[in-house]
Amino acid sequence: MGMRLLLLLTMPAISLLAASGADPAKAGMTPERLARIPARMQAFVDKGTAAGFVTLVARHGQLASLEAVGYQDRESKTPMRTNTIFQIMSMSKPVTGVGIMILMEQGRLSLLDPVEKHLPEYRGQTMTNGSKPTHPITIRDLMTHTSGMPGGSPDALKGPRGNWDHTLAEVVAIESQMKLESEPGLKWRYSNAGIATLGRIIEVVSGQPFEKFIHDRIFEPLGMKDTFYFLPVDKRSRLAAVYTDDNGVLKRFTGDRFREGSKYPAPEGGIYSIATDLAAFYQMMLNHGVLTGRRILSRAGVDVMTALHTGDIPAGFAPGMGYGLTWSVVREPAGTLRLNSIGSYGHGGAYRTYGWIDPAKDMLGVILFQRTNGGGDVADEINAFMALAAAAVED
Repeated sequence: MGMRLLLLLTMPAISLLAASGADPAKAGMTPERLARIPARMQAFVDKGTAAGFVTLVARHGQLASLEAVGYQDRESKTPMRTNTIFQIMSMSKPVTGVGIMILMEQGRLSLLDPVEKHLPEYRGQTMTNGSKPTHPITIRDLMTHTSGMPGGSPDALKGPRGNWDHTLAEVVAIESQMKLESEPGLKWRYSNAGIATLGRIIEVVSGQPFEKFIHDRIFEPLGMKDTFYFLPVDKRSRLAAVYTDDNGVLKRFTGDRFREGSKYPAPEGGIYSIATDLAAFYQMMLNHGVLTGRRILSRAGVDVMTALHTGDIPAGFAPGMGYGLTWSVVREPAGTLRLNSIGSYGHGGAYRTYGWIDPAKDMLGVILFQRTNGGGDVADEINAFMALAAAAVED
C-alpha cells in the first residue's frame, strides 16, 4: 500500500470537504492556470449561456479548486455558492450502479443474473417485431445500456407529472411491458427504464426502499450530507433555478424542481446534490472503493465497473467513448480531446451537470450548472472546464 493511499485511509476527512482546504501545490497544479476556470465560467455567465456555475477540481486526494460564479437564481439575484444544491439528473446513474455492485459483493446477486430472476414481471418479454429475444436481459445488459429497452417512457407514464406520482415498483412494472427494440447485448441504447429497473432490483434483493439503501450504504458513510432523492423543505432555499436557451435568450424553466409530493426516487436521475458531496463519491471510486477508512466497494469491484464493456459497439454521447457498468469510459484517443486520459470515466446529466475521474492523472472534476438544452456531454462549458482543469496539472 502506497503512503498516499495509507494517508487517505487514516485521515478523518480529506480536504475535499471544505473550500478552505484548497491547496493547488499539494495537488500538483498551477494556481494561475486554475484561476482561468472561474474567469471562463464568468464569461459564459456574461454571455448569457448559463445563470451560474460551481466547479471543483481535486488531485492526489487534495482539493485544488472550488469556485462559484454567477447566480443560483438570476431573477432574485441570489448569488451562486459553493454549497448550492443542483438536480444532477443522470449523474445519478453510477450511484445506482454502485448500489448493485454492493449487493453483488455480498453474494446476493450476480451481474449475469437474468432480470426476471429478481423481477418476475420481466418474464416473457418480446421484441418490437413480435419475436422473443434469444436470451432474457441480464443485470449486466441494464448496466451497459445494451438491454434493448427503449430510451423513452411508455404512454402510461407520460402524464403531466410523469413518474413522480408512482412508486418505483409501479413504474418498473409498467416499463417491463415495453417491447425490446434490439436483441440484448448487441446495441447500445441509452435507457432510463433500464436504470430504474436496477433500482427496483436493489429494493427487492435488499428488502429496503431504494433510497434508504443508497443513503445507508453510500451517502451516509461517505459523509454526503447534502445529497437526497427527496429534497427536504429546509434545503429548498439552496436549490439552483433551472434555465433553458430560447433562441439565444436564457429563460427560467418552469418545471417542478421540488417534485412536490413525489413517490418516485428516480434511480436513473433523481439525486439532488452539491459539488463537494459528489467529489467524495468520485474520490471513493478513485481510491479503489474506499474513502476515509470507509470501504464501499472492493478494488476489483471498481475495476470491473470502470472497464470497457461495450467493445467496438458505438456507445456514449461524446467521440471516443464506450461504456462500463453505468459509467461512460474513454476508450480511444478521440475521447481525449478535452485532455482527459484513456480510461477516464464519468457521467453527465440532462441539466448540464458533469463529473469525471481520470485515474492516470489521479484527478477528478465536477461542473454544475442548470440548463435544459445545449450540447449535452459536449457542451461548450463542459469542454472548456475539462480542458482548463487538465491544463493546470503541473507534476
